[in-house]
Amino acid sequence: MADLSAVTGGTFLGRFVATVVVVTVVLLVRYAARKWRKGRKDTGESTAPKLAVSAGITLITAGGIVAVVLLWDLVDPLARSYRNLGLQDVAGRVLLGIVVLASTYALTGFVGQIIGEFTGKRSAVSEHQREIVYRLTQVSLYTLAILVVVGLFTRDLGNLLVGAGFLGIVVGMAARQTLGAVLAGFVLMFSRPFEIGDWIEIGEREGIVTDITVVTTRIQTFDGEYVMLPNDEVNAQPITNRTRKGRLRIEVEVGVDYDTNPGNAAEIARDAVKGLDEILQVPTPQVVAKRFGDSAIILGVRVWIDNPSARRRWRARTAVIEAVTAAFDEEGIKIPFPQRELMGRTEEGGLAIAGGEPQAAPTPDGDGQTRD
Repeated sequence: MADLSAVTGGTFLGRFVATVVVVTVVLLVRYAARKWRKGRKDTGESTAPKLAVSAGITLITAGGIVAVVLLWDLVDPLARSYRNLGLQDVAGRVLLGIVVLASTYALTGFVGQIIGEFTGKRSAVSEHQREIVYRLTQVSLYTLAILVVVGLFTRDLGNLLVGAGFLGIVVGMAARQTLGAVLAGFVLMFSRPFEIGDWIEIGEREGIVTDITVVTTRIQTFDGEYVMLPNDEVNAQPITNRTRKGRLRIEVEVGVDYDTNPGNAAEIARDAVKGLDEILQVPTPQVVAKRFGDSAIILGVRVWIDNPSARRRWRARTAVIEAVTAAFDEEGIKIPFPQRELMGRTEEGGLAIAGGEPQAAPTPDGDGQTRD
C-alpha cells in the first residue's frame, strides 16, 4: 500500500497529479463505454456483452477509488473511522463519505444498464416507464447513501430525520402545485394515455408528443411550435389520442344538388375513392347521407389511413376531394354553392318589395293617372 504512494515521490504535487490522472482515466473509460452502448442500442446485440461492459465500468470506477485511497495513505484513517465512528478523525469520515457516494454513483450506472437490458425488449414497458423506474431506483440508492454519510457525522440520526420530515412538510406546502404536477406525471406514466411520438389533442393544443417527464409533457404542434404543458393540467383535460390504434378515420363532406339522387351520388363517390393509394381499403370506404343543407344534400365520405400523422391526413383529404370532384364532374353531378332567392311582394301601407329593396308604391293623381 505504501509502495503506490512512494511511486509519486511522496510529495503533495506528485500525489495530486497522480490523482488527476486516475480520475481522468476513469471518466474517459465511462465516456467511451457510454458511446459504445449508444452505438449498439438498436443492433439487437445480446445482453451479455453489454452487462459485461457495465460490470467492467463499475470495477474500473471502484479501482480508481481504491487507487486514490492508496495514493494518499488513507487506509488507516478509513479503518479507524469504520471501527469507531465516534472518533475525532474527521478526515477519515469525510473520505469514507466520498467513497460511499462514489460507489453509489458507479452502482446506479450498473443498475440502470440492467434495468434497460431486461425491460428494453418488452413492448409492455415503454421508454418513459423504464426511465421513471431507473430514476426511482437512482433516488433510492442516493437517499440510502446520504443517510449512511450523515450517520458518519452524527449519532442522533432519529432527531435529524424528524427535522427533515418537518422541513419536507413545509417545502411541500410551499410547492404544492409542483408536487401536484409530479404526482400527475406518475399517473400519466403508468396509465399511459399516450406515449412519445403519439399524435394527441389536449384541450386546444394538438401535436406530436416529444417528451414526458415527471413534471411536464412536451408536444410539437403542426405549426412547428414546442409547447410545454404541466402534467396536472394535462391530467385535468380531455385527451384525444389519434394514433393509439394505429389507424385514423377521416371524413370529407361534399354537397350535391337537390335534383340529384343521393344514393347514386354516394355510390359514385365510393367508387371514386376505392382505388386511392393514400387510404386503406380495409376497412372499406363509406359514403353516408348526413343532413339537408341550405343549398345541397350533404354526403360524408369516410376513409381510413394507417400510421396517422398530420401529413398523411392532409394527403388523404386532398386525394379524396380531387377524386370525388373529378367523378362528379364526369357524371354531371353538380356540387352547388350557397344560393338565395329574392322574391318581390306587395305589402299593405303603400310599400312594395322588389328585389328585396323597399320602394314607394305609385299613386293615382286627380286625372286618374298614376305618378311616382
